[in-house]
Order: sequence, then C-alpha cells, then structure tokens
Amino acid sequence: MELTNKQITVIFKALCDENRVQIVRLLQNGEKCACRLLEALQCTQPTLSHHMKILCDSGLVVGRKEGKWMYYSISAEGTDIAVQCLRELTKVSESGGCCCK
Repeated sequence: MELTNKQITVIFKALCDENRVQIVRLLQNGEKCACRLLEALQCTQPTLSHHMKILCDSGLVVGRKEGKWMYYSISAEGTDIAVQCLRELTKVSESGGCCCK
C-alpha cells in the first residue's frame, strides 16, 4: 500500500506536537476517557478536542462515545500504517547511483 504525500503529512502532523505525543504515551496503557486526558494534560476541553481530532484524523487514535464521554485508544491498524509510512520514506534505493557522474 502506497500512501499519498497528503496522507503522510497528516500522520506526521499528528506526531509533531509535544501534547499529542504525550496523549499517545498516555494511551499506551489502554483506553482512556477524555476526562482523564484532560487531567493529565491540564488543558482546556476545546484544546484537548483539537488535539484528539488531529490524532483521530491521522488514524493513530480511535474514539468511541459512551454516554456523554469520549473514550480514546491507540489504533493498531493506524500505527501499522504509520510504521510502514516511515519505512517507505526512509528506504534508500540502491539502484539510483550518483546523478552527478
């Protein structure tokens, strides 16, 4: 599966903010309610909502609504795609050689 430049950008945008990296680290221990993430980040609800939208849009995190609360967890499929993306971007081609000769 080959990702478009736009898809790659969305994945890396999700990880280029310290707060979003902290959220992903918090989710490493399993699903968390938005209220727990708010406590840990000490931010406002609109700020958390913004970060969660970016993480969910990237596919790295999934959310589910239960009653009035949102619960978030890391997406195994999304992380597999992100790992594949990084591998594709950093793969060095052996066939090209130097273009200056």
